Amino acid sequence: MAQHLTGVLGQAFVVENRPGAGGTIAHAQVARARPDGATLLVSTNSSFAIAPHLYQLTYDPVAAFAPISLIAATWQTLCVHRSVLAQDVASLLALARARPDSLAFSSAGVGFSSHLAAELFMATTGVSLLHVPYRGGGPAAQALIAGEVQINFADTTTAQTMERTGNVRILALTGPEPSPLFPGIPTLDASGLPGFRSATSYALLAPAGTPVAILERMRTETLAWMRLPERQDWLIANGFDVIGSTVEEFRRAQAAEMAMWGELIRTRGIRIP
Repeated sequence: MAQHLTGVLGQAFVVENRPGAGGTIAHAQVARARPDGATLLVSTNSSFAIAPHLYQLTYDPVAAFAPISLIAATWQTLCVHRSVLAQDVASLLALARARPDSLAFSSAGVGFSSHLAAELFMATTGVSLLHVPYRGGGPAAQALIAGEVQINFADTTTAQTMERTGNVRILALTGPEPSPLFPGIPTLDASGLPGFRSATSYALLAPAGTPVAILERMRTETLAWMRLPERQDWLIANGFDVIGSTVEEFRRAQAAEMAMWGELIRTRGIRIP
């Protein structure tokens, strides 16, 4: 995306990674930036919808940013280590109910989508699993591959990589429909958990106060980039649903996710250690 925007807008966009604190460090930096179109933020729902319920913010998660567009979303997969004697969701639930807290799940850290998907799973089913947070999705995936934990809610690309090791089995998908990337794998919705949804979504934001003309040009070029055949092919092959949105559509999506995850965080008593 940075290369595309550089080419069509004639100004250089350099990717600067600012990890930490659930994405709030990067968000704070962009919130303080001059609203002139020179600084943009690729955000995820972990940052724009979940982090506000877990961190003390120095910015308003809604008012501090001008949305450009939702970009894409990737659904998650319920994965288990091959040692787990479960071939489907029903048998996994039977194991978990027979031995509460005996099955552990890894996550990229407290508050990340891999964590909250498991919390939603527990809240929906009533089972109790042990949470083992890691510092990032890579270590969390390696923990499942090595058998240090038994369960992980992974994005589609990570799930494919883990499955190829032969140590991981995919039981279900968190989206509304089956995926051609995982033939024969049902959704959690079809596995007895109606309405279960959990995804990682991506959005492009600018500092609040950025002129409307700049935002509209950025939106036009971002949507054009998303429609490139090679980009569409790559996104679909890697398990992404291509979205694109208006400002109003993003605001509605953000509000819905903030309400949903905020309620889960409160009822589950989730806190940053």
